[in-house]
Amino acid sequence: MAAAWAAGPSSPEAGAARLFRVLWLLTVTAGPWGSAAGSEEPLRCDDLKVGQYICKDPQINDATQEPVNCTNYTAHVSCFPAPNITCKNFSGNETHFTGNEVGFYKPISCRNVNGYSYKVAVALSLFLGWLGADRFYLGYPALGLLKFCTVGFCGIGSLIDFVLISMQIVGPSDGSSYIIDYYGTRLTRLSITNETFRKTQLYP
Repeated sequence: MAAAWAAGPSSPEAGAARLFRVLWLLTVTAGPWGSAAGSEEPLRCDDLKVGQYICKDPQINDATQEPVNCTNYTAHVSCFPAPNITCKNFSGNETHFTGNEVGFYKPISCRNVNGYSYKVAVALSLFLGWLGADRFYLGYPALGLLKFCTVGFCGIGSLIDFVLISMQIVGPSDGSSYIIDYYGTRLTRLSITNETFRKTQLYP
C-alpha cells in the first residue's frame, strides 16, 4: 500500500519530465531559431565594409588616359576580400577567401574622351589663338573663321579664349572631355539640384 502510494505521485512527474525533454529537443532541432540559423543568407562580397577588402587601381589606357574598360562613364576595378572572410562572390558562389581571389568588381566613374588633348588646345590658344586655330581644333569652325578674319577680335578674343580653355570652361564641341593625365589636374564640375543638401544659415 505504501509502495503503491509512492509510485503513484512520482509517475506523473517522471512523465512530465520526459515530455519536457522531448519538446525541448523538437524546439531546438526544428524551432524558429534553429531553422533561421540554417537558412541564413550568406553575405554578398560587395556588401563588405571598408577595411574588409582592397581594390586595385584601374588599368589606364595610354591614349585616352581613362580606364581601359570605361563604358557609359563607368569602369570597374577588381576587389579582393581580406583573408578568412566568407561571402558570395560576383558569380554568386559562397567562397572562403585567402586574400588572392577576386570577390567583386567595384564601379568607378570615368570620362568620355574623343581625341581632344588639353595640352594641344592650350598650346594652340596661346600661340595661334589670334588665327582661330584653337576654335578650329575644338570643333567651332564659325568662331575660328571669325577670329581669323578679325585677328582674334583684335587680341581681346584670343586672351579670353586662352583663359576659358586653360580653365577647362570651354571644351570640345561634341561634349566630350579633354584628354588629361589620369593623375593630373582636372576640373571637377559641381552642380546644384533640388536634391542638393543646403545647410541652414545661422545669423548672429
